[in-house]
Amino acid sequence: MLSANSALRSRNFTALWLGQILSRLGDSIMMVMLPLIVYSLFNSSLTMGYVMALMVIPQVIFLPFTGFLVDRLPRVRLMMVTDTIRLCFLAVLTLLSIYGDLNRMVIYTYAVLAGTMAALFQPAYSAVRAQIFTPDIRNSANALTQMGEQFARLVGPSLGGVIISFTSTAWGFGLDAVTFLISVLSLAVLSRSCPPEQKPDGAADAEGEHLVRKFARELTGGYRELRKHPWLWITILVFAVVNIMFSSYFTILLPWLVKDKLHQPSYIYGLLITANGVGSLLSAFLFGLRRTWHRRGIIAYAGVAVAGLFLVSIVFVGLLPYLVLAMSVNGAMIMLIGLIWESSLQELIPLEFFGRVASLDGMGSIALLPVGYIITGWLTQNIGGTITMASEAILLTIITAGALLIPSIRKFD
Repeated sequence: MLSANSALRSRNFTALWLGQILSRLGDSIMMVMLPLIVYSLFNSSLTMGYVMALMVIPQVIFLPFTGFLVDRLPRVRLMMVTDTIRLCFLAVLTLLSIYGDLNRMVIYTYAVLAGTMAALFQPAYSAVRAQIFTPDIRNSANALTQMGEQFARLVGPSLGGVIISFTSTAWGFGLDAVTFLISVLSLAVLSRSCPPEQKPDGAADAEGEHLVRKFARELTGGYRELRKHPWLWITILVFAVVNIMFSSYFTILLPWLVKDKLHQPSYIYGLLITANGVGSLLSAFLFGLRRTWHRRGIIAYAGVAVAGLFLVSIVFVGLLPYLVLAMSVNGAMIMLIGLIWESSLQELIPLEFFGRVASLDGMGSIALLPVGYIITGWLTQNIGGTITMASEAILLTIITAGALLIPSIRKFD
C-alpha cells in the first residue's frame, strides 16, 4: 500500500508539498493561458515558437552553473528568492493586462525572466527533495509529490481555459501571483526546520591548489558523478531529443489542432491537458502502491513508445472522446518514466552532488528545445500542422523504442 501517512508525518515534506502543489496550480493555468494569449494577440505559430525558445534559452545558458550555486548556497532560500521575483513580475503582468498594454515585448520579457528563474529554482527544488525524501519515505513522498503536481495540472488547464474564455487574462496572471506568494510562505516555514545541508566535495581548500583549477574541478563534479551511471547519462541524451517532440507537440501543435484544424473553443485545449493530468495522476497512484519495481528500464522506455503511438493516432482520429483517451494514456506513460527517473536519481546520486547533477539533467532536457520550438513553428506554418504532428510523433516513437536495444537501458532494474 502507498504509505502516505509516513510522508505526511514529516513536517518538512508537508510544508514543501503543499506549497509546491499550489505553485504548480498557477503554472498549469499559465501553461494553457500563454499559448492562447499568443494566438489571440498575434495569430502566429512562429511567434509561439519564439516565446517558448526565449523561455528555454536562459535555462540552457545558466543551468551548467546554477547546479554549482545550488550545492553551495542555502537551497531553500534560493527557492524563496526566485519565487519572490516571479511573484513581482506576475503582479506587473496583471496590471498591464488590466490596462490592455500586453504586447510582444512584454510577453518575450516574461518568457526570458521565467526561464532564468526556472534555471535557479529547479536544481534547488530537486536537491531539496533528495534531502527531505529520506529512504523511509522516498517512495510515498515521490508518489505524493507527483500526484499533487498532477492534481494541479488536472485542475489548472481547465481553470485556465475557463479564465481565458469567460473572464480576462488579468485573473490568470493574478491567480498565478497568489500561488507564488503561498509558495514563498511555505518555503519560509521549511527554512526553519530543514536539516543542515552537506558541503560539496572539495569545499575545503587543498593545499597549493590553484583557485581556477579548484573551481573547474567542483563545477565538473556533477559530470564525473553522472558518468558512473550509464542509465542516467544515456537517458539524458535520449530525452534531449525526445523532449523536443513532446514539448513542441503540447505547446505549439496541440493548440493548433484544437483551434485551427478542429475549430474547437479554447476550453477544449484545457480539457485535453486535464485528461493528460488524469492519466498521470492514476499512474502515480499505481506506482506508489508497490514498494519496489523491477525491469524499470523496459517499463520506462516501452511506456514512452506507447505514448508516442497514441500521439501519432491523434493526427488521424479527430473525435473528442478519442483525443481525451489518447491524452490520458500519454500522461500515464510520461508520469511512469518520470517517477522511475526521479527515484533512480535519488538512489544513485549522493546529496553533495545532487544540485550539479540536477542541473545537467535539466540542461539535457531543454538544451535543444529552442531550436525545436522555432523549427516546429516554421514547419506548422509552411508544410502544415498535420504533417508536422505526424512526423514528430513517429520520430519520438522510433527513438524511444530503439533505445531498448541498448543493454544499459534494457537491463536497468
